[in-house]
Amino acid sequence: MQPAFPPLQRNVAFIAIVLATILNFAATDLVLPAIPMLPHALAGTPEEAQHVLAAYVAGFAGGLLLFGELGARHAQQPLLAASLLLFALLSWSAGRAETMPALIALRFVQGVTAAAGAAFAPGILRRIFSPQQAVRAIGLQGSIESLMPALAPIAGAWLLTAYSWRASFVVLAAASALVAFVVALMPSRAFPPPASGASGGYLQLLRNREVSRHGFSQAFSLAGLLVIVLGAPAVMVSVWGGPLGDFIRMQVVGVATFIAAVQLSHRLSRRYGDEAVILGGSLVSAAGCVAVFLYALAGGRSAAVVTVIWIAVNGGFGLRGPAGFLRAIVAAGGDDSRAAAMVILAILLSTAAGTVVVAPWITSGLAPVAGVASALSLGSVLVLVGLRRQQEPPLAP
Repeated sequence: MQPAFPPLQRNVAFIAIVLATILNFAATDLVLPAIPMLPHALAGTPEEAQHVLAAYVAGFAGGLLLFGELGARHAQQPLLAASLLLFALLSWSAGRAETMPALIALRFVQGVTAAAGAAFAPGILRRIFSPQQAVRAIGLQGSIESLMPALAPIAGAWLLTAYSWRASFVVLAAASALVAFVVALMPSRAFPPPASGASGGYLQLLRNREVSRHGFSQAFSLAGLLVIVLGAPAVMVSVWGGPLGDFIRMQVVGVATFIAAVQLSHRLSRRYGDEAVILGGSLVSAAGCVAVFLYALAGGRSAAVVTVIWIAVNGGFGLRGPAGFLRAIVAAGGDDSRAAAMVILAILLSTAAGTVVVAPWITSGLAPVAGVASALSLGSVLVLVGLRRQQEPPLAP
């Protein structure tokens, strides 16, 4: 039986969980403007400065598996509060680092602690909201997170100019300590109990047809979008010779479309069912990737045309994203933290693999980027259709 929560208590809990998850984005995007300054400030090299970013991502990936497992076996509230306090301490320490190797090591451990919020958030949202409200809440969470890559670097650049590169880490430390305090005050019933089938672990989830179906479909669909995001700046600026503003405009349009589609998603799910919305959104997003690929193959080099097509890619994922992610979590049968960790890790690995494949061909233009994105997006549809059962279970667990 799902516990009932007063609206105020539920909203405070939602805000706290969203803040816990966006700290992960802020730890990269807020620090990003300072990266070029680090070699001079800490007597390092440009390569070491890039390792400051890579170490955090590597730590986050490992932390997903760690906290997915811990959350399935132990109470999540003290785990999340402790991880946020550790994140605050590590952020403060990173802001006081005097050498590049020390900063890189701190960033790796910081990434590990940041993963707790990502692993625990879906299960907590399922706990405090009804099934259909949870779709909307996850969509709203995604909408807020989608703004971070645009807003956090602006704040980071201001902090860098007004103070120093250390200021971003001080802000992260203060924000994380505040969120930890709020999490500690949340009612314990807002956190899912340990999974009953904890002994099965990640292998058991991989054998679960519905978890794999929705989890990998979600991962491939988002990875297709992100491969274009990561490759488009180099193509538009270095290959096409256009201004960076072309990419910024494309991103603004994409984020706005994604947020609008997310707001529509839960309404369409109520009317047509979440399976239809997930499949329809996947098809729209894949069609957008394929359209970009065909346009690039035809020799197209207009950023404006790509931006128009980009609406379909982002809109499609906005429609399918919230329900698709929640489906994977629900299918885990209460093993929420492991399922969330597995899906997010699949997204990271799929995106990384796609980016690595594209890298040697990036100077050839948009076609290789869009080709890999199309393969991932079409793979999302194939997984969704190929592993489908005859009778789909309802969204509610």
